Amino acid sequence: MVMETLQVRMTKQQVKQIDRMIENGVYSSRSEAIRDFARNRLFWENQVGSIPNDGKNSVEEIRKIREILSKEPIDLDEINGLLDLQDEEQDSIDSQK
Repeated sequence: MVMETLQVRMTKQQVKQIDRMIENGVYSSRSEAIRDFARNRLFWENQVGSIPNDGKNSVEEIRKIREILSKEPIDLDEINGLLDLQDEEQDSIDSQK
């Protein structure tokens, strides 16, 4: 598939977070990470109107959910710790083979 090339500006903190995910093997490159973020965003945008809500306005429901989630801090140290645990468990499983 032929892809378009885009220039993206991000904060240093955002770039550091993406680079940590690359270092931990979540993504193989910055491009892959940003493509995945875009796909996820587009997926959720397409879900507008599809959430069952007992007659409530689903667009407003999604806005409320996004507002709540956007205020929750992302603790990369916690995520990295979970990835380390996963790696340790996999190493343990591999050593038993």
